[in-house]
Amino acid sequence: MRFLERERSTMDKFLPGLDERLTGHSLSETEKPGSPAVADFRECNGPALLVPSQHGGLGASALEAVRVQRALGSRSPSLAVATTMHHFSVASLVVLSETSEGFEWMVLEATATGKRLLASGWAEGRPDRSILQPTMTAVAAPGGGVLVSGVKRPCSLARSMDLLTGSALVPRLDGEGEQLAVLLVPADAPGITVSPFWGSFALAGAESDQVTLTDVAVPEELMIRTEVPPGRSLDDLTVAGFVWFELLMAASYLGAASALVERVLQDERVAPGDRLALVVELEGAMAGVEAIAHLVPAEQRDESLLVRSLLARYAAQDAIARAVPKAVELLGGMQFIRGDDVGYLAASVNGLGFHPPGRPKMAGPLAAYLLGEPLTIA
Repeated sequence: MRFLERERSTMDKFLPGLDERLTGHSLSETEKPGSPAVADFRECNGPALLVPSQHGGLGASALEAVRVQRALGSRSPSLAVATTMHHFSVASLVVLSETSEGFEWMVLEATATGKRLLASGWAEGRPDRSILQPTMTAVAAPGGGVLVSGVKRPCSLARSMDLLTGSALVPRLDGEGEQLAVLLVPADAPGITVSPFWGSFALAGAESDQVTLTDVAVPEELMIRTEVPPGRSLDDLTVAGFVWFELLMAASYLGAASALVERVLQDERVAPGDRLALVVELEGAMAGVEAIAHLVPAEQRDESLLVRSLLARYAAQDAIARAVPKAVELLGGMQFIRGDDVGYLAASVNGLGFHPPGRPKMAGPLAAYLLGEPLTIA
């Protein structure tokens, strides 16, 4: 087994031609606003990766998906991060379709056959609220459906999305209070605007800008109503969605770190022991991600698997934090001086620590869970 051979062969199996396309661009091209990588992903049938085969998709397993994401991360960290949000939305719709008699299968089929990209408008962490609390508001619309308003920032794939997925509290059909609903909003719906938000050079190719909704009409047929109060309990959709998110995101950033370690591994001036030590760090972390991926979808609704996925994600953060500075040091000053790639990769890997749920906020809930308390997401 050669370093990253398994991951790249998996990507070639499902998305033939994508690796060749990505290596045809420089890192500076794929990581800037307007990156060609998103279009490459779409043209190579990337949107269909997690759509089940019965709905016209490629039907990749969770294990295969994390390998693809690591391969993507090693070529374009921005693309890996952006597409994780698409896959998260698709995986959530798959979970819904297994227990619902709604139209989810139609969206999945359209995603696969039309190569449509789904952006995620689900809530992000804020200092004053739970990440499970919707940031969008909805009021009943004349003639049915709802009018939705809110802001999602950052929102990856903001400029390439075909559909925005998200959640909001919507009026019940019986008129008694509200209930949480999953919303599917066409990107070209009146009232949706996209504006600049991402100011960092790191991961700028992920199109993580601001999406604003102002009285956007969402008909009843584009809402999936649930019976679980937001933020009060962990329903199957929340648990499964977080499991997929943590695994895919951890693999994506391990891929970005692997791009640096691959450079060190190819440098024969570096002592073999030093090169191997870096590989051990990242392969050990990836093994933890893969071990959990083996249990999806059979146990994806199990809170204990969510806990394990969070621990694996945090372990990946630690492995990256140890391996990347050492890789930069071993590559030497001339590698750093002669181009931007080393410095860019070293900066971009820090993004894993910023994705929800962050370790500082989850430390208490996880410690309590390990001592027998119910799991909560901060």
